[in-house]
Amino acid sequence: MNATPHALPASFYTDPSIFEQERTTLLSRTWQFAGHAAEVKRPGDYFTFEIAGESLFAIHGRDGVIRAFYNVCQHRAHQMVSGSGRKRLLVCPYHAWSYDLTGKLKSAPNMEAVDGLDPSAICLTEVRTENFNGFIFVNLDDDALPMDDWYPGVRAALRDYVPNIDMLEPLEWVAVPEACNWKVSVENYSECYHCSLNHPTFSTGVIKPETYDIAKQDGYVLCHTTESSGLDTMTYPVDPDSNPHATDYRSWFLWPLFSFQVYPGNILNTYHWRTNGCGSVTVWRGWYTEGGVDSETIRRLALQDRSTTVEEDIHLVESVQRGLASRGYRPGPLIIDPKGGVRSEHSIGALHHWLLEALQS
Repeated sequence: MNATPHALPASFYTDPSIFEQERTTLLSRTWQFAGHAAEVKRPGDYFTFEIAGESLFAIHGRDGVIRAFYNVCQHRAHQMVSGSGRKRLLVCPYHAWSYDLTGKLKSAPNMEAVDGLDPSAICLTEVRTENFNGFIFVNLDDDALPMDDWYPGVRAALRDYVPNIDMLEPLEWVAVPEACNWKVSVENYSECYHCSLNHPTFSTGVIKPETYDIAKQDGYVLCHTTESSGLDTMTYPVDPDSNPHATDYRSWFLWPLFSFQVYPGNILNTYHWRTNGCGSVTVWRGWYTEGGVDSETIRRLALQDRSTTVEEDIHLVESVQRGLASRGYRPGPLIIDPKGGVRSEHSIGALHHWLLEALQS
């Protein structure tokens, strides 16, 4: 008989050397969210972001392709851009080496003085990039399999649950700093064993906890499913006839740091986690509308979410992080119910398996 799986030792959440190992293996070899295509609508539009300690930027090329590059000049390593904006050429602020929007060197002051210098041989270092239903992801591993291999079926399923996804743009990003290791936050998101006790608004005004389940799908996906609470108890209006999935709740967690979440009414919300260090993470909640147009319903839902579920989770994960530092902690068994359901932690077992797999690679 197999031993009952236990929670991971505290060192996985508190030891900076393990976090550094994660940065150089797991976080550098998995698909990470960069931003939304609506942020780079026109040729030359760009934005910067950070993944696994690396500064990167995404830019819309004149050929219509969105590419991502390491944010470093190939001359003497000055960073190329900061923030966001629009560029006709990418010009390094240090010595004015200039690159086109595909990253190829165009010119450098006095480069003709160097015999044999071939500008076409010098290029900014590109990063694997995919557009996933308008969401831009990157992978620092040049040999990584495509996102559809990592997350089979999710691209199409999202279109079923959010039929207007191609028209959506970010309405707002809500940054939620949490004083905990990123895995504490991701694990908290990935089980609902704690929901009824700690999230009364979510459990009574959005979903039916007794129908909640989290299933490991093919690849690196955890799929959350549940029925919505009755329309008479919903905290916002839902038209049940607007779409076959109008009254459903569904989310797809894409290992290791992103989740698409669809609320009843086909409302799309996303989570993406940005690691700040061993004991600090920022969780960004994204809310979307067609064309990014303001919506009273979405604003109200975002406010309700921030003041209830999000605030409740901050206290939970930060308490866990403090507890992990206690010499009195002995990792207990995971509650894994063969039938699944809301009171099972089988999803945590999947996360631990993926983590250990990555660290051993």
